[in-house]
Amino acid sequence: MSFTEILALAVLALDVVALVHAVTRHLGVTSTLAWIFFILFLPGIGPLAYFLLASPRIRTTRRRKRLAGEAVRAAIRRSLGSTALPAEVDHASPLARSVLFLGMRLTGLPPRAGNRVELLLDNARAFESKAEAIRGAKRSVWAEYYIVEDDATGRAFLADLSERAKAGCDVRLLYDAVGSSAIPEGSLEALRAAGGKTESFLPLNPLRKRWSAHLRNHRKLLVVDEQIGFTGGMNVGDDYAGGGSIVARSGRGRRNRPWHDAHLRLEGPAVFDLATVFAEDWTFASGERLVPSSIPLPIAGGSVVAVLPSGPDQIANANAHVYFAALSGALERCWLTTPYFVPDEPTVRALCNAAYRGIDVRVLVPAVSDVPVAQAAGRFFYGTLLRSGVRIFEYLPGVLHAKTVVVDGSWALVGSANLDFRSFSLNFELGALVFDRAFATLLEERFTGDLIRSREVTLASVERRGFLERARLGLARLLAPLL
Repeated sequence: MSFTEILALAVLALDVVALVHAVTRHLGVTSTLAWIFFILFLPGIGPLAYFLLASPRIRTTRRRKRLAGEAVRAAIRRSLGSTALPAEVDHASPLARSVLFLGMRLTGLPPRAGNRVELLLDNARAFESKAEAIRGAKRSVWAEYYIVEDDATGRAFLADLSERAKAGCDVRLLYDAVGSSAIPEGSLEALRAAGGKTESFLPLNPLRKRWSAHLRNHRKLLVVDEQIGFTGGMNVGDDYAGGGSIVARSGRGRRNRPWHDAHLRLEGPAVFDLATVFAEDWTFASGERLVPSSIPLPIAGGSVVAVLPSGPDQIANANAHVYFAALSGALERCWLTTPYFVPDEPTVRALCNAAYRGIDVRVLVPAVSDVPVAQAAGRFFYGTLLRSGVRIFEYLPGVLHAKTVVVDGSWALVGSANLDFRSFSLNFELGALVFDRAFATLLEERFTGDLIRSREVTLASVERRGFLERARLGLARLLAPLL
């Protein structure tokens, strides 16, 4: 038997093993069909991708992450007693109260009253605010990001952390091993030499127990002195700070397209829950148990905030359920902004059902995406959504990266989760539910301002698509669960 024949038999055997494994695992119908298609379409390569990305270790990783979180919560109860201080929400609408209960049920984190919430919409201002908080730290700086770039913004961020570590603060940086792969080891070593601690989340090392290529930490989180917190959509890099563009990076030489994002600055009791999320993630990634020390005092007249972490360690994904609740419970309008729009079937039904009920449903997505295949997969659904009455807008001036929901001018969600398969199934995400009419009104004003700079997608334009375009979008749709 020749080498070519042996190789062909080996590839065939690998294909068969991967197909049997995919069919017998509980991945869900959509994901299973996508992997079957991928394995058959790319013999040899498809199975290798399957065993790397849909690793059998995923279930073990989920369990380890859940146990780390439970250990931190138990330590908090022992040191602080009960921290369940539900907010006063008697004035809230029935939907708002139900969403608060939903979030608390799925995350174990109660809604908290008395928070000062600042909506940071200007990229440069957001990074100035974070830098000011870090430089003013007296006791601790805990930072957790999906992406920390090796550029001017990333280096300045690491320099600020190092300076606070030298001053004796408890400085910890948790970064995703894939998203932050560009960080030079020398920069991390400099931070450690200054007294700080660094840890990567799920490094790509099959020999480590906490290894899994498919599960990523997409959270953006900063907690300073356990008194000031930041979360939202902005990673650490020139793009997110207002100095980069997708076109400039692609080398096409066209006009600059700045990134358009949303972030939150928080003070008050909800910061304790941000600190808890960081402590759980740090405990999982490092093996060193970390416990927040105290709950900040409420601020008079502050907003009700519920911190909303989600991830594959949860029995039911908190972000997926909150999005569904927003669409199914809205009485007048539900406006969503997402840079990566690849909805699963339940989300498509929820969007259509809300529009059929007469709710003003609007979805704002980018006209130019830094992930073209994800954009193509999302556009596959345009016809179905438009026929139901959902309105879709594509943002023109820059690269849209904000992830927000605002419902009935009553409450809002700002976070890291996209309206896509990864955010609802595979990524560890983080956001904050804000129940404050003034805040919701501000976010609605931002949304309507963005629509002025967007083009509305029409059903006529979708129906004019040619065969090749429809085939391209359909193919991207099949790959959606793998994106």
